[in-house]
Amino acid sequence: MKKIGTATAALLAGAGASWAEVPRVAADIAPVHGLVARVMQGLGEPALVVPPGASPHGYAMRPSEARALDQADVVFWLGGALTPWLEGPLEELAGDAHRIELLEAAGTTVLPFREGARFEAHAHDEEHADHGEHEDHKEHDDHGHEEHAEGHAEDHAAAGNHDDHEGHDHGHGDAHGHPHEGADPHAWLLPANARTWLDLIAEELAEHDPANAAAYRANAEAGKQEIADAAASISAQLEPFRAKQFIVFHDAYQYFEQGFGLSAAGAISLSDAVKPSPARIAEIRDVVAERGVSCIFSEPQFNPGLVATVLDGTGAGAAVLDPLGAKLEPGPQFYPALLQDIGAAIAACE
Repeated sequence: MKKIGTATAALLAGAGASWAEVPRVAADIAPVHGLVARVMQGLGEPALVVPPGASPHGYAMRPSEARALDQADVVFWLGGALTPWLEGPLEELAGDAHRIELLEAAGTTVLPFREGARFEAHAHDEEHADHGEHEDHKEHDDHGHEEHAEGHAEDHAAAGNHDDHEGHDHGHGDAHGHPHEGADPHAWLLPANARTWLDLIAEELAEHDPANAAAYRANAEAGKQEIADAAASISAQLEPFRAKQFIVFHDAYQYFEQGFGLSAAGAISLSDAVKPSPARIAEIRDVVAERGVSCIFSEPQFNPGLVATVLDGTGAGAAVLDPLGAKLEPGPQFYPALLQDIGAAIAACE
């Protein structure tokens, strides 16, 4: 018994040493956390700084979240464009950690904000006529949409240059200092970006933990395939919706639009922290009438009365979109589930 106990103790000690070599990692929001968790699956678990349901634009960390930053060897975050309040804590608490700002990462597609109430229409029907017919591609390549990401960036930049006819919201940030000029930080909703980031995350963790480098890279490859498979399924699901016009609550979805060949007609609010003016509401109602908008999307944490005002008398349908997946379980499968949740909500709206 003594011999067995000693062997067991040695085995446990060895396992503990192996676990201790895995970097301590923190991620800012649930979509980023999900990608990091996928790469670390079977090796460790990253800490999540901003819990599901909390606004990333302004958040007061709990002691456990501050401690996770303080103990982190590596921090993955979108960047100050999404979480400006996090810059100070990163310097103070995670000053010794390696901090990776994903919006600044090589290969990331970053789009400018579209600040007007109405967005430029795009001829997605012609551009994506063969969408959903690439099943024979090795990794689906998100069925022909992700490869257009960089090519459409200039088109979306032009869409962001429309005048804001209401004359109040244009060019201002929100109450939490979230700027609405320059880069749109909702870049996680483009599957091509997520796949790029999986590789980046794997290489970063491999550098800190060479013994597990092969596992990180294998997890990243598996994660990329899962995203490609999810995107292919979503694309087929959205095919009937692709020619339709829709309105979003605030402009958080242009990356998803670009990834799946959709085209929003406008946004009710400039941001998720600025109440739209009566002039903007009136303009959005004009857009609904002019473009034959079929659906208006709200978000779970915002006033449904604004959407009801826009809907009144239009005949358009309504549904709820959540770009952060507040009701989804954080973890390795979070990101594909987030895409599927958004895709299903859009496809079901009539």
